Order: sequence, then structure tokens, then C-alpha cells
Amino acid sequence: MIVSEQTGQSQRMPVSVPGTDRRQRASVAFFLSFLSLVFSITAFSSNYWCEGTRKVAKPFCIGQAKGDHCIRFNSPDANNSNAVQYIWETGDDKFVDRKFHAGIWYSCEEIINGEGEKCRSFISLTPASDRGVLWLSIVAELLYNILLLTGVVLMLVEMCYYSTVIDGLKINAFSAVVIVLAGTI
Repeated sequence: MIVSEQTGQSQRMPVSVPGTDRRQRASVAFFLSFLSLVFSITAFSSNYWCEGTRKVAKPFCIGQAKGDHCIRFNSPDANNSNAVQYIWETGDDKFVDRKFHAGIWYSCEEIINGEGEKCRSFISLTPASDRGVLWLSIVAELLYNILLLTGVVLMLVEMCYYSTVIDGLKINAFSAVVIVLAGTI
């Protein structure tokens, strides 16, 4: 009880209902963990982890191809390997910006002379000596999602199906341990 000095009247602190506060905290924790799970699954399945442009050397013009996306030779005998070829492009003229996007499953880049994009699987891009590390990272990401899903399910059980306060606290503690364990991966 708090007594006000100016009025001399006593005021009571508002009493919160423990069950309602606990349910609100559990609902907020469930919502945030579920949102984290959705973002994690979206990132794991997306091919847009990294997106941008990169500078690549222009290919040589073949046949009668004209345009800004290939390097032309000065001589009409461009296919003769014995002829001396002069390339007039210098500096940034020898390069073109190619758009790309990449994820854990595919890496795609724009086709310079045509429409569309060329996509390659992570298996074809990764050298054989580094594939074990790639598979380890995929397994770790799957384990992270599984542990996060377990924590979200435990929070849902805590919100809906616990019978006593102590049971709710046990489930809450176990879900916290599982989510923290997921964060260490």
C-alpha cells in the first residue's frame, strides 16, 4: 500500500493476474519464435541469399555477331590462329556487368548474349574436395530448423495444454533450452 504525501490517501498498486501475464508472455515468445522459424525456412529454401552484379570479361565475337557484349577483332581473318589480333577495348570496355543471384541450392547468372539466366546446382559448382563442408552446412541448417520447430511446438504446448503452473514452467524451460541450443548451431 502506498500513501500519497499530498492527499494523505492510500493508493493500491494494480494487481496483475499471473495467469494472464504468463499467457501473454508465452504468446509473444511463441509469435517471435514462429516468425524466426518462417524466416529460417524461407532463407534455407530461397535462391536469393546473395543478389547483385559482377564484372566479367566480354567473350570474343563469333561469326557476324555485333554488339556491345562481345570483343571484336580488327582483322577480317579472326578465326586464323596464326594472325595477329588487336583488341581495341581497354580498361572497363573489356568487361560487362552480369547480374546474378545465389542461394544454397542454385547459383544463377544472366546470359549476356541472350534472354534469361543460366542456373547451376551447388553440386556442380563445388569442388569434390569441398563437398563435405557443403553437406555439413546443409545438415547444420536442417538441424537448426528442426530444433527451432521443436521449441515452437513446445511453446504451443505451454500456451494451450499445461495443467499446473509448475508444468508450464518446465515446458517453458525446456523450450528455452532447445531454442538456445538451436542458436548455437
